[in-house]
Amino acid sequence: MSRVGTGSSSAGQPGPRHDPVRLPLPPAPCRGTTAATLLLNATFEPLCVVSSRRAIVLVLAEKAVSVDSSPDVVRAESVTVPVPVVARLTRYVRVPYPTQVPLSRRAVFTRDGQTCVYCGGSATSIDHVVPRSRGGTHTWDNVVAACRRCNHTKADRSLAEMGWKLPQPPRTPSGAAWRLLGHRTVDPRWREWLGVPDSVSA
Repeated sequence: MSRVGTGSSSAGQPGPRHDPVRLPLPPAPCRGTTAATLLLNATFEPLCVVSSRRAIVLVLAEKAVSVDSSPDVVRAESVTVPVPVVARLTRYVRVPYPTQVPLSRRAVFTRDGQTCVYCGGSATSIDHVVPRSRGGTHTWDNVVAACRRCNHTKADRSLAEMGWKLPQPPRTPSGAAWRLLGHRTVDPRWREWLGVPDSVSA
């Protein structure tokens, strides 16, 4: 709640002081509630991930609306708010983003569905299609998810030498969701908004 300071208006004395209006912070979500909320832009484009506490503040301030919520609630003095799982801003926010999706182990696993591109088993490592010892680059079009066995078997040999073929050429992922997918674990309840296939583990 806002507070208005009272002060003397006589000469030489400070006048009334108006403190900024501040929404009270809600109590921390109870144990078992989601710790993070996917925040969408007003256009439903994935924007970032914020704490559930921050998402509740945005909803209370009417700067965001809850799109999907968990069964858990936060109770304040005069309001009960379901804990948002996904929230959307009420006004569009323009944020500049790098055009290139950062390359990371998690992002490669996500792109390749957590599976080895060579045998279809569970991926546990990444492999350079053209070995780095032969001039291969550490770039999206030369890095794939692989199981330990295939990675060890292939070693520093080429696919032609192994007689192996890729199901499809590795590529650089694109889309707003990849700003998040390469850097954090995906909550299964966000998949609809991120366009994440079921093969991607939470």
